[in-house]
Amino acid sequence: GGLILFAIFSLVMDVFKIGYYSSFYSCLSAIKIIYPIVQAIFVVVQTYFLWVSAKDCIHVHLNVTRCGLMLTLTTNLAVWMSAVTDESVHKAHSKLKKNMTEEIFRWLLKVGMRSSSVQECNCHSQICQIFKNGYFWLYPFNIEYSLFASAMVYVMWKNVGRFIDHHSHHVQRLKFRLFRRTFFVGIMLGLIILVSGLGVLILYEVQVNSSNESSKKSQALTMYYIFNIVCLSLMSLVCIGGSVIYRFDKRDMDRHKNPTRTLDVALLMGAALGQYAISYYSIVAIVASTPRDTISALNLTYALLMIAQHTFQNIFIIEGLHRQPP
Repeated sequence: GGLILFAIFSLVMDVFKIGYYSSFYSCLSAIKIIYPIVQAIFVVVQTYFLWVSAKDCIHVHLNVTRCGLMLTLTTNLAVWMSAVTDESVHKAHSKLKKNMTEEIFRWLLKVGMRSSSVQECNCHSQICQIFKNGYFWLYPFNIEYSLFASAMVYVMWKNVGRFIDHHSHHVQRLKFRLFRRTFFVGIMLGLIILVSGLGVLILYEVQVNSSNESSKKSQALTMYYIFNIVCLSLMSLVCIGGSVIYRFDKRDMDRHKNPTRTLDVALLMGAALGQYAISYYSIVAIVASTPRDTISALNLTYALLMIAQHTFQNIFIIEGLHRQPP
């Protein structure tokens, strides 16, 4: 389901890219227009393949199958790197455009364009602006799709030729009842936090980007940090509570080989390392900077809580992944 969702947004992004690049066919290489078309075909074919074959344990043509799956995996990683690079270049150009004169910016944009006249490649029409802004906003979905597909292909690669011990695995069917008390309360609290977070983010972006008054920017930062500190504190407490409940609910731990669970743990820890690094550098910057005002104190608290929350959350999730069903 998640793969389908990200695939749909990736296809919409490819449509926007095709529309945007088609406006500049006279001064751009043809490969710029061909690339999103080929990528859209790849997304459709791969999504169908994973939907149909994700649960297969293949025991014939093992080497060819492993080679094909690894080729698909590396292709997804290449698409991911390309999307990240494009998004980074776009943000760099946006910064340059704000800090440089128009003449210098046009001179820098000459790189990679066939025509010596940069004016021909400017985006003036309204539909062109919609295509341009639309596909950059959709880049995160394409990035997530590539990572999502890479993870699924990796699990398929690990499962090639694998024999499952049916005696050590119990089939547990999840029974989801929306209005059972605990599920309903959890969903409602989650939706409240989600809506509140979006509201705070919108207010923060509006006040920081539209206002030139330092007092309003300071108020926006204070609101942003206080909201995140409250959320991180609640999440840390919930994860600690869940780990304590695990101690009272005695179950056997599942120590059998499971490629999906191994990948889940590796991705969880790998993703946390990035946030640990960001928090660490934030702490170093805050401690080394002067003056130490309220914003700095809130930022320091936020960075420390981010480390604590990710640690408690990872412990809770990893322990839960290794527990046997009731």
